[in-house]
Amino acid sequence: MALVSPFIASPSVTVARPVSHRASTAAAIGAIRPPSTRDGSVDAVRAVLLGIVVLLHAFMVGVGRDESGTPLLENAMEHWAGFPALTWVVQIMPLFFVLGGFASFTQWTRLRERGTTASDYIAARVRRLLIPAGAAISAIAVFLAALVMTGVPPEVVSVAGFRIGQPFWFLAVYLVCSALVPAMVRLHERHRVLTLGALAAGALLVDIVRVTTGFTAIGLLNMAFVWLLMQQIGFSLADRRFDRIPRSRVVMIGAGSVLLLAITMLTGFYPTDLLSALNPPMGALVLLGIAQVSLFLLLRPALRRVTNGRASTVIGWINARAMTIYAWHMLVVVALAGSLLLLPIDLPTPLSSDWWATRPLWLVGVMIAVAALVAIVGRTEARRPSPIDGVRAPWATASAVVATAAVVLALLGGSAPAAWVIAAALAPLAIWIASRAAGPRTAAETAIPAGRQG
Repeated sequence: MALVSPFIASPSVTVARPVSHRASTAAAIGAIRPPSTRDGSVDAVRAVLLGIVVLLHAFMVGVGRDESGTPLLENAMEHWAGFPALTWVVQIMPLFFVLGGFASFTQWTRLRERGTTASDYIAARVRRLLIPAGAAISAIAVFLAALVMTGVPPEVVSVAGFRIGQPFWFLAVYLVCSALVPAMVRLHERHRVLTLGALAAGALLVDIVRVTTGFTAIGLLNMAFVWLLMQQIGFSLADRRFDRIPRSRVVMIGAGSVLLLAITMLTGFYPTDLLSALNPPMGALVLLGIAQVSLFLLLRPALRRVTNGRASTVIGWINARAMTIYAWHMLVVVALAGSLLLLPIDLPTPLSSDWWATRPLWLVGVMIAVAALVAIVGRTEARRPSPIDGVRAPWATASAVVATAAVVLALLGGSAPAAWVIAAALAPLAIWIASRAAGPRTAAETAIPAGRQG
Protein backbone atom coordinates (compact mmCIF):
# COMPACT_ATOMS: atom_id res chain seq x y z
CA MET A 1 0.00 0.00 0.00
CA ALA A 2 1.57 3.25 -1.10
CA LEU A 3 0.98 5.83 1.59
CA VAL A 4 1.57 9.50 2.15
CA SER A 5 2.11 11.12 5.53
CA PRO A 6 1.42 14.31 7.29
CA PHE A 7 3.59 17.32 7.86
CA ILE A 8 5.20 17.35 11.26
CA ALA A 9 4.97 20.48 13.30
CA SER A 10 7.98 22.72 13.68
CA PRO A 11 10.22 22.86 16.77
CA SER A 12 8.51 23.25 20.07
CA VAL A 13 9.94 26.44 21.50
CA THR A 14 11.76 29.63 20.66
CA VAL A 15 14.07 30.72 23.44
CA ALA A 16 14.85 34.33 24.30
CA ARG A 17 18.57 34.49 24.93
CA PRO A 18 21.25 37.09 24.23
CA VAL A 19 22.66 37.12 20.72
CA SER A 20 25.88 35.15 20.69
CA HIS A 21 29.02 35.38 18.56
CA ARG A 22 27.60 32.45 16.58
CA ALA A 23 24.49 34.50 15.84
CA SER A 24 26.47 37.53 14.71
CA THR A 25 28.49 35.31 12.39
CA ALA A 26 25.30 33.99 10.84
CA ALA A 27 24.04 37.52 10.30
CA ALA A 28 27.32 38.48 8.68
CA ILE A 29 26.94 35.93 5.91
CA GLY A 30 23.72 37.56 4.78
CA ALA A 31 20.95 35.39 6.18
CA ILE A 32 17.51 36.80 5.44
CA ARG A 33 15.33 37.16 8.50
CA PRO A 34 12.17 35.05 8.41
CA PRO A 35 8.76 36.64 8.90
CA SER A 36 8.12 37.86 12.43
CA THR A 37 4.47 36.81 12.48
CA ARG A 38 2.63 33.55 11.94
CA ASP A 39 1.65 32.74 8.39
CA GLY A 40 -1.98 31.62 8.44
CA SER A 41 -1.73 30.28 4.89
CA VAL A 42 0.99 27.82 5.87
CA ASP A 43 -0.89 26.67 8.96
CA ALA A 44 -4.10 26.24 6.97
CA VAL A 45 -2.49 24.15 4.24
CA ARG A 46 -0.71 21.97 6.79
CA ALA A 47 -4.02 21.21 8.50
CA VAL A 48 -5.81 20.49 5.22
CA LEU A 49 -3.05 18.20 3.98
CA LEU A 50 -3.13 16.28 7.23
CA GLY A 51 -6.86 15.74 6.87
CA ILE A 52 -6.37 14.52 3.30
CA VAL A 53 -3.81 11.99 4.48
CA VAL A 54 -6.10 10.51 7.11
CA LEU A 55 -8.99 10.30 4.64
CA LEU A 56 -6.79 8.76 1.95
CA HIS A 57 -5.47 6.06 4.23
CA ALA A 58 -8.99 5.25 5.41
CA PHE A 59 -10.24 5.25 1.82
CA MET A 60 -7.59 2.70 0.79
CA VAL A 61 -8.65 0.11 3.36
CA GLY A 62 -10.49 -2.97 2.10
CA VAL A 63 -11.70 -5.50 4.66
CA GLY A 64 -13.68 -8.71 4.25
CA ARG A 65 -13.38 -12.49 4.18
CA ASP A 66 -12.20 -14.90 1.53
CA GLU A 67 -14.10 -18.02 0.42
CA SER A 68 -12.78 -19.98 3.39
CA GLY A 69 -13.88 -17.31 5.85
CA THR A 70 -10.36 -16.04 6.60
CA PRO A 71 -10.27 -12.29 7.37
CA LEU A 72 -8.74 -10.10 4.66
CA LEU A 73 -7.16 -6.67 5.03
CA GLU A 74 -6.00 -5.17 1.75
CA ASN A 75 -5.39 -1.99 -0.18
CA ALA A 76 -8.59 -1.68 -2.17
CA MET A 77 -7.11 1.01 -4.43
CA GLU A 78 -4.63 -1.45 -5.94
CA HIS A 79 -7.50 -2.81 -8.01
CA TRP A 80 -9.17 0.47 -9.01
CA ALA A 81 -8.35 1.74 -12.51
CA GLY A 82 -9.16 5.33 -11.59
CA PHE A 83 -6.64 5.56 -8.78
CA PRO A 84 -3.61 6.78 -10.83
CA ALA A 85 -5.58 9.86 -11.89
CA LEU A 86 -6.61 10.50 -8.28
CA THR A 87 -2.96 10.48 -7.18
CA TRP A 88 -2.42 13.76 -9.05
CA VAL A 89 -4.56 15.32 -6.31
CA VAL A 90 -3.77 13.22 -3.24
CA GLN A 91 0.00 12.93 -3.70
CA ILE A 92 0.82 15.85 -1.48
CA MET A 93 4.11 14.67 0.00
CA PRO A 94 6.26 17.18 -1.94
CA LEU A 95 4.33 20.10 -0.47
CA PHE A 96 4.67 18.56 3.00
CA PHE A 97 8.44 18.68 2.74
CA VAL A 98 8.37 22.22 1.35
CA LEU A 99 6.25 23.42 4.27
CA GLY A 100 8.48 21.42 6.60
CA GLY A 101 11.44 23.35 5.21
CA PHE A 102 9.55 26.61 5.72
CA ALA A 103 8.91 25.84 9.39
CA SER A 104 12.40 24.48 10.03
CA PHE A 105 14.09 27.51 8.49
CA THR A 106 11.91 29.91 10.48
CA GLN A 107 12.54 28.13 13.76
CA TRP A 108 16.24 27.39 13.35
CA THR A 109 17.21 30.92 12.25
CA ARG A 110 15.37 32.44 15.21
CA LEU A 111 16.88 29.99 17.67
CA ARG A 112 20.35 30.48 16.20
CA GLU A 113 20.10 34.24 16.60
CA ARG A 114 19.48 33.67 20.30
CA GLY A 115 22.55 31.47 20.69
CA THR A 116 20.99 28.03 20.40
CA THR A 117 23.47 25.48 19.08
CA ALA A 118 22.89 22.97 16.32
CA SER A 119 23.12 20.16 18.88
CA ASP A 120 20.40 21.72 21.02
CA TYR A 121 18.21 22.09 17.95
CA ILE A 122 18.70 18.48 16.81
CA ALA A 123 18.02 17.10 20.28
CA ALA A 124 14.89 19.23 20.56
CA ARG A 125 13.64 17.96 17.21
CA VAL A 126 14.16 14.35 18.24
CA ARG A 127 12.16 14.90 21.41
CA ARG A 128 9.50 16.93 19.63
CA LEU A 129 8.91 14.22 17.02
CA LEU A 130 9.51 11.06 19.01
CA ILE A 131 7.58 11.72 22.22
CA PRO A 132 4.18 11.42 20.48
CA ALA A 133 5.46 8.90 17.92
CA GLY A 134 7.06 6.75 20.61
CA ALA A 135 3.77 6.56 22.49
CA ALA A 136 2.06 5.41 19.29
CA ILE A 137 4.74 2.78 18.65
CA SER A 138 4.22 1.38 22.15
CA ALA A 139 0.45 1.32 21.65
CA ILE A 140 0.86 -0.50 18.33
CA ALA A 141 3.11 -3.09 19.97
CA VAL A 142 0.45 -3.69 22.64
CA PHE A 143 -2.30 -3.86 20.01
CA LEU A 144 -0.49 -6.46 17.90
CA ALA A 145 0.42 -8.50 21.00
CA ALA A 146 -3.25 -8.49 22.01
CA LEU A 147 -4.21 -9.79 18.57
CA VAL A 148 -1.73 -12.64 18.94
CA MET A 149 -2.94 -13.56 22.43
CA THR A 150 -6.59 -13.56 21.38
CA GLY A 151 -5.93 -16.09 18.65
CA VAL A 152 -6.09 -13.87 15.57
CA PRO A 153 -4.47 -15.72 12.63
CA PRO A 154 -0.76 -14.88 12.30
CA GLU A 155 -1.15 -13.79 8.68
CA VAL A 156 -3.79 -11.24 9.70
CA VAL A 157 -1.56 -9.89 12.49
CA SER A 158 1.30 -9.66 10.00
CA VAL A 159 -0.76 -7.67 7.49
CA ALA A 160 -2.11 -5.39 10.24
CA GLY A 161 1.40 -4.61 11.49
CA PHE A 162 2.63 -4.02 7.94
CA ARG A 163 -0.23 -1.64 7.08
CA ILE A 164 0.11 0.32 10.32
CA GLY A 165 3.86 0.62 9.89
CA GLN A 166 3.97 1.85 6.30
CA PRO A 167 3.43 5.57 7.03
CA PHE A 168 6.42 5.57 9.37
CA TRP A 169 8.80 5.89 6.43
CA PHE A 170 8.07 9.61 6.46
CA LEU A 171 9.10 10.00 10.09
CA ALA A 172 12.40 8.21 9.40
CA VAL A 173 13.20 10.53 6.49
CA TYR A 174 11.98 13.61 8.33
CA LEU A 175 14.16 12.85 11.35
CA VAL A 176 17.22 12.79 9.09
CA CYS A 177 16.17 15.95 7.25
CA SER A 178 15.57 17.72 10.57
CA ALA A 179 18.99 16.71 11.87
CA LEU A 180 20.53 18.23 8.73
CA VAL A 181 18.62 21.53 8.95
CA PRO A 182 21.46 23.58 10.52
CA ALA A 183 23.92 22.41 7.86
CA MET A 184 21.45 22.78 4.98
CA VAL A 185 20.44 26.29 6.10
CA ARG A 186 24.10 27.24 6.07
CA LEU A 187 24.38 25.96 2.49
CA HIS A 188 21.22 27.86 1.59
CA GLU A 189 22.68 31.10 2.93
CA ARG A 190 26.06 30.70 1.25
CA HIS A 191 25.43 28.63 -1.89
CA ARG A 192 21.68 28.66 -2.50
CA VAL A 193 21.65 28.14 -6.27
CA LEU A 194 24.52 25.66 -6.23
CA THR A 195 22.83 23.58 -3.52
CA LEU A 196 19.50 23.49 -5.35
CA GLY A 197 21.23 22.62 -8.62
CA ALA A 198 23.33 19.86 -7.08
CA LEU A 199 20.34 18.21 -5.42
CA ALA A 200 18.23 18.46 -8.59
CA ALA A 201 21.05 17.05 -10.71
CA GLY A 202 21.54 14.20 -8.26
CA ALA A 203 17.84 13.29 -8.36
CA LEU A 204 17.78 13.33 -12.16
CA LEU A 205 20.97 11.29 -12.47
CA VAL A 206 19.62 8.65 -10.09
CA ASP A 207 16.44 8.38 -12.16
CA ILE A 208 18.38 8.08 -15.42
CA VAL A 209 20.53 5.27 -14.03
CA ARG A 210 17.48 3.54 -12.56
CA VAL A 211 15.51 3.65 -15.82
CA THR A 212 18.36 2.79 -18.18
CA THR A 213 19.87 -0.03 -16.12
CA GLY A 214 16.83 -1.39 -14.30
CA PHE A 215 18.81 -1.16 -11.04
CA THR A 216 15.86 -0.11 -8.87
CA ALA A 217 17.79 -0.05 -5.59
CA ILE A 218 19.78 3.00 -6.67
CA GLY A 219 16.53 4.95 -6.42
CA LEU A 220 16.92 4.88 -2.64
CA LEU A 221 19.54 7.62 -3.03
CA ASN A 222 16.67 9.92 -3.89
CA MET A 223 15.52 9.63 -0.30
CA ALA A 224 18.21 12.28 0.16
CA PHE A 225 18.22 14.15 -3.15
CA VAL A 226 14.45 14.54 -3.62
CA TRP A 227 13.40 15.30 -0.05
CA LEU A 228 16.34 17.55 0.79
CA LEU A 229 15.62 19.45 -2.43
CA MET A 230 12.01 19.96 -1.36
CA GLN A 231 13.21 21.12 2.05
CA GLN A 232 15.60 23.62 0.43
CA ILE A 233 12.73 25.01 -1.66
CA GLY A 234 10.91 25.50 1.62
CA PHE A 235 13.86 27.56 2.85
CA SER A 236 13.43 29.91 -0.12
CA LEU A 237 9.72 30.13 0.62
CA ALA A 238 10.51 31.11 4.21
CA ASP A 239 13.10 33.77 3.42
CA ARG A 240 10.58 35.50 1.11
CA ARG A 241 12.54 35.02 -2.10
CA PHE A 242 9.43 33.71 -3.82
CA ASP A 243 7.47 36.81 -2.83
CA ARG A 244 9.42 38.77 -5.43
CA ILE A 245 8.32 36.53 -8.33
CA PRO A 246 5.49 38.08 -10.43
CA ARG A 247 2.23 36.14 -10.42
CA SER A 248 2.36 35.71 -14.18
CA ARG A 249 5.72 33.99 -13.88
CA VAL A 250 4.45 31.79 -11.05
CA VAL A 251 1.66 30.62 -13.36
CA MET A 252 4.16 29.87 -16.12
CA ILE A 253 6.44 27.93 -13.76
CA GLY A 254 3.56 25.87 -12.38
CA ALA A 255 2.09 25.12 -15.80
CA GLY A 256 5.51 24.26 -17.20
CA SER A 257 6.15 21.79 -14.37
CA VAL A 258 2.82 20.05 -14.99
CA LEU A 259 3.49 19.91 -18.75
CA LEU A 260 6.97 18.48 -18.27
CA LEU A 261 5.64 15.93 -15.78
CA ALA A 262 2.97 14.84 -18.27
CA ILE A 263 5.57 14.47 -21.04
CA THR A 264 7.82 12.30 -18.87
CA MET A 265 4.83 10.10 -18.08
CA LEU A 266 3.83 9.77 -21.74
CA THR A 267 7.37 8.66 -22.59
CA GLY A 268 7.31 6.11 -19.78
CA PHE A 269 10.16 7.73 -17.87
CA TYR A 270 7.93 8.31 -14.84
CA PRO A 271 4.80 6.34 -13.80
CA THR A 272 1.33 7.84 -14.07
CA ASP A 273 0.58 6.71 -10.51
CA LEU A 274 2.26 9.39 -8.42
CA LEU A 275 1.96 7.38 -5.22
CA SER A 276 4.10 4.66 -6.79
CA ALA A 277 6.71 7.38 -7.38
CA LEU A 278 7.30 7.36 -3.61
CA ASN A 279 9.02 3.98 -3.47
CA PRO A 280 11.70 4.75 -4.37
CA PRO A 281 11.19 8.52 -4.61
CA MET A 282 11.53 9.89 -8.14
CA GLY A 283 12.13 13.26 -9.73
CA ALA A 284 8.47 13.28 -10.73
CA LEU A 285 7.79 14.39 -7.17
CA VAL A 286 10.07 17.40 -7.67
CA LEU A 287 8.08 18.53 -10.71
CA LEU A 288 4.85 17.95 -8.82
CA GLY A 289 6.22 19.85 -5.83
CA ILE A 290 7.10 22.87 -7.98
CA ALA A 291 3.55 22.87 -9.35
CA GLN A 292 2.11 22.61 -5.83
CA VAL A 293 4.27 25.46 -4.54
CA SER A 294 3.18 27.58 -7.51
CA LEU A 295 -0.48 26.92 -6.71
CA PHE A 296 0.15 27.69 -3.05
CA LEU A 297 1.74 31.04 -3.92
CA LEU A 298 -1.24 31.96 -6.09
CA LEU A 299 -3.74 31.05 -3.38
CA ARG A 300 -1.73 32.43 -0.47
CA PRO A 301 -3.40 35.88 -0.26
CA ALA A 302 -6.87 34.32 -0.21
CA LEU A 303 -5.80 31.73 2.37
CA ARG A 304 -4.51 34.45 4.65
CA ARG A 305 -7.86 36.23 4.50
CA VAL A 306 -9.94 33.20 5.42
CA THR A 307 -7.75 31.81 8.22
CA ASN A 308 -9.19 33.96 10.97
CA GLY A 309 -11.66 33.50 13.82
CA ARG A 310 -12.97 30.02 14.39
CA ALA A 311 -11.04 28.65 11.44
CA SER A 312 -7.74 29.64 13.03
CA THR A 313 -8.77 27.91 16.27
CA VAL A 314 -9.44 24.63 14.49
CA ILE A 315 -6.27 24.95 12.40
CA GLY A 316 -4.20 25.66 15.50
CA TRP A 317 -5.67 22.65 17.33
CA ILE A 318 -4.78 20.34 14.44
CA ASN A 319 -1.25 21.65 13.96
CA ALA A 320 -0.49 21.50 17.68
CA ARG A 321 -1.25 17.75 17.51
CA ALA A 322 0.03 16.98 14.00
CA MET A 323 2.56 14.35 15.07
CA THR A 324 -0.03 12.60 17.22
CA ILE A 325 -2.51 12.50 14.34
CA TYR A 326 0.16 11.19 11.99
CA ALA A 327 1.53 8.51 14.29
CA TRP A 328 -1.80 7.22 15.63
CA HIS A 329 -4.28 7.43 12.76
CA MET A 330 -3.37 4.18 11.01
CA LEU A 331 -3.77 2.26 14.28
CA VAL A 332 -7.28 3.69 14.52
CA VAL A 333 -8.05 2.85 10.88
CA VAL A 334 -6.86 -0.75 11.16
CA ALA A 335 -8.57 -1.28 14.53
CA LEU A 336 -11.87 0.02 13.14
CA ALA A 337 -11.52 -2.12 10.02
CA GLY A 338 -10.85 -5.19 12.14
CA SER A 339 -13.81 -4.47 14.38
CA LEU A 340 -16.09 -4.68 11.35
CA LEU A 341 -15.23 -8.38 11.15
CA LEU A 342 -16.78 -8.88 14.58
CA LEU A 343 -20.16 -7.56 13.50
CA PRO A 344 -22.84 -10.05 12.39
CA ILE A 345 -23.11 -8.49 8.94
CA ASP A 346 -21.99 -9.28 5.42
CA LEU A 347 -19.28 -6.82 4.47
CA PRO A 348 -19.42 -5.44 0.92
CA THR A 349 -16.75 -6.54 -1.54
CA PRO A 350 -14.17 -3.77 -2.02
CA LEU A 351 -14.92 -1.60 -5.08
CA SER A 352 -18.44 -3.00 -5.40
CA SER A 353 -21.38 -0.57 -5.63
CA ASP A 354 -22.29 -1.33 -2.01
CA TRP A 355 -18.72 -0.67 -0.92
CA TRP A 356 -18.67 2.73 -2.62
CA ALA A 357 -22.02 3.59 -1.07
CA THR A 358 -20.69 2.94 2.42
CA ARG A 359 -17.51 5.02 1.99
CA PRO A 360 -18.97 8.33 3.23
CA LEU A 361 -20.16 6.75 6.49
CA TRP A 362 -16.85 4.91 6.88
CA LEU A 363 -14.78 8.07 6.36
CA VAL A 364 -16.89 10.06 8.82
CA GLY A 365 -16.50 7.28 11.38
CA VAL A 366 -12.72 7.28 10.97
CA MET A 367 -12.46 11.06 11.35
CA ILE A 368 -14.56 11.02 14.51
CA ALA A 369 -12.55 8.16 16.02
CA VAL A 370 -9.21 9.79 15.20
CA ALA A 371 -10.32 13.15 16.60
CA ALA A 372 -11.57 11.50 19.81
CA LEU A 373 -8.33 9.61 20.36
CA VAL A 374 -6.16 12.63 19.56
CA ALA A 375 -8.16 14.75 21.99
CA ILE A 376 -6.96 12.38 24.71
CA VAL A 377 -3.43 11.32 23.73
CA GLY A 378 -2.56 14.55 21.94
CA ARG A 379 -2.37 16.59 25.14
CA THR A 380 1.28 15.75 25.64
CA GLU A 381 2.28 17.01 22.21
CA ALA A 382 0.14 20.15 22.58
CA ARG A 383 1.96 21.00 25.84
CA ARG A 384 5.34 20.52 24.11
CA PRO A 385 8.39 19.07 25.91
CA SER A 386 10.34 21.29 28.30
CA PRO A 387 13.31 22.96 26.57
CA ILE A 388 16.88 22.10 27.47
CA ASP A 389 20.28 23.36 26.35
CA GLY A 390 23.92 22.44 26.60
CA VAL A 391 23.49 19.22 24.59
CA ARG A 392 26.80 17.95 23.29
CA ALA A 393 27.14 17.05 19.62
CA PRO A 394 27.76 13.30 20.20
CA TRP A 395 24.59 13.03 22.31
CA ALA A 396 22.52 14.89 19.73
CA THR A 397 23.85 12.71 16.93
CA ALA A 398 23.29 9.53 18.91
CA SER A 399 19.72 10.52 19.71
CA ALA A 400 18.95 11.10 16.03
CA VAL A 401 20.54 7.78 15.05
CA VAL A 402 18.67 5.76 17.69
CA ALA A 403 15.39 7.53 16.90
CA THR A 404 15.77 6.80 13.20
CA ALA A 405 16.69 3.18 13.93
CA ALA A 406 13.53 2.75 16.02
CA VAL A 407 11.31 4.10 13.25
CA VAL A 408 13.07 2.16 10.48
CA LEU A 409 12.72 -1.04 12.51
CA ALA A 410 8.97 -0.46 12.86
CA LEU A 411 8.77 0.26 9.13
CA LEU A 412 10.83 -2.63 7.78
CA GLY A 413 9.87 -5.19 10.40
CA GLY A 414 6.32 -4.03 10.96
CA SER A 415 4.78 -7.35 10.00
CA ALA A 416 6.43 -8.94 13.07
CA PRO A 417 5.05 -7.87 16.49
CA ALA A 418 8.50 -8.43 18.01
CA ALA A 419 9.90 -5.63 15.82
CA TRP A 420 7.37 -3.22 17.29
CA VAL A 421 8.32 -4.28 20.82
CA ILE A 422 12.01 -3.55 20.12
CA ALA A 423 11.12 -0.24 18.46
CA ALA A 424 9.01 0.64 21.50
CA ALA A 425 12.11 0.15 23.66
CA LEU A 426 14.40 2.17 21.38
CA ALA A 427 12.08 5.20 21.22
CA PRO A 428 12.35 6.19 24.92
CA LEU A 429 16.08 5.48 24.74
CA ALA A 430 16.41 8.06 21.95
CA ILE A 431 14.37 10.56 23.97
CA TRP A 432 16.56 9.96 27.03
CA ILE A 433 19.73 10.49 24.99
CA ALA A 434 18.29 13.70 23.52
CA SER A 435 17.62 14.94 27.05
CA ARG A 436 21.25 14.70 28.12
CA ALA A 437 21.99 18.38 28.80
CA ALA A 438 23.48 20.85 31.21
CA GLY A 439 20.09 21.58 32.72
CA PRO A 440 16.69 23.18 32.14
CA ARG A 441 16.40 26.81 31.06
CA THR A 442 14.96 29.46 33.30
CA ALA A 443 11.43 30.77 32.85
CA ALA A 444 12.73 33.91 31.14
CA GLU A 445 14.75 31.86 28.68
CA THR A 446 11.79 29.70 27.69
CA ALA A 447 9.52 32.59 26.73
CA ILE A 448 7.78 31.97 23.40
CA PRO A 449 7.37 35.07 21.21
CA ALA A 450 3.85 35.63 19.90
CA GLY A 451 5.06 35.43 16.32
CA ARG A 452 6.40 31.88 16.53
CA GLN A 453 5.52 29.79 13.46
CA GLY A 454 4.58 26.25 14.42
